[in-house]
Amino acid sequence: MKFGVIGSGSWATALAKILTDNGNHINWWIRNTDTISYLHTRKHNPRYVSSAYFNTQQLYMSNEITEVVEKSNVLVIATPSAFTEDVLKQLPSNAFEGKIIISAIKGILPSENDLLNEYLKKHFNVPIENYCTILGPCHAEEVASEKLSYLTISNINESLALSIAKHFNTEYLNTRVNHDISGVQYAAILKNIYALGAGIAHGLEYGDNFLSVYIANAADEMVAFLKQLVWNKETEEEQRKINYAASVYLGDLLVTCYSLYSRNRTFGNMIGKGYSVKAAQLELNMIAEGYNASKCIFKTNQTVNANIPIATIMYKILWEQLPAEIGFKEIEKLLI
Repeated sequence: MKFGVIGSGSWATALAKILTDNGNHINWWIRNTDTISYLHTRKHNPRYVSSAYFNTQQLYMSNEITEVVEKSNVLVIATPSAFTEDVLKQLPSNAFEGKIIISAIKGILPSENDLLNEYLKKHFNVPIENYCTILGPCHAEEVASEKLSYLTISNINESLALSIAKHFNTEYLNTRVNHDISGVQYAAILKNIYALGAGIAHGLEYGDNFLSVYIANAADEMVAFLKQLVWNKETEEEQRKINYAASVYLGDLLVTCYSLYSRNRTFGNMIGKGYSVKAAQLELNMIAEGYNASKCIFKTNQTVNANIPIATIMYKILWEQLPAEIGFKEIEKLLI
């Protein structure tokens, strides 16, 4: 397999490190030519997870996305969801023909409210059989420091998922596989919303006792949404195969809500302390996926019809100017 990585942020850089540490040579699309030059001379990304060093002989870097796609037969797309459509619009409609796509995106593409696989099917005719996800509780900063982490590869074909997973196994990275392509993507989206809420709670000076109850209820709410989603798409037999306590669901929710590396938690903490959304975005200077995700999930749930009051209140705080204090007073009444 010849891998290409699309994106150069924290998560893209971490995935590039995992692949190269496992002996893969990769093609890497990086928008900024200064970053490419810096990587060539200093061996690390100057802006993101700069503690991750590369053997540049394993890297072919270019700011021409078409070139990177043409040279690769497996493409890892790891751009922020808000920018992904603009990136992919640079490509011709047949660019992904015969290629495997691995989504490392933890959000919904906002203009059409699509998961990446839905967008790729519409605009590039990518079949679901050629689409995988790579998700789970794995902060880029801990990958850089080679602390043991777990990722889940999802594809409807288990043998393909296992084949892809081998290329990401390292001494510090374990992989698992499942078939729940839609579920793992929506879990990644929802956990960012709930983590943002965990940050707001911290900013409002709620304690750990409250936070544990909040997260337990958020986990239950997330599973309710995913089960409703699966109920609409899969058989009862398929539903029973899904373990929602697995790392890609519950584990990712927990680490994103608790970890100091979590940008969604950090963003929420600013909101809880009284920052406006705009001020928090400027201060963070990184994308907090939970912000846009809250609006996208609110829209999506008009079709799914799951009972997700915590996510709904997050949407109202972030997009309808509901004061955080009032929103969390409503949440207090919901928790069990």
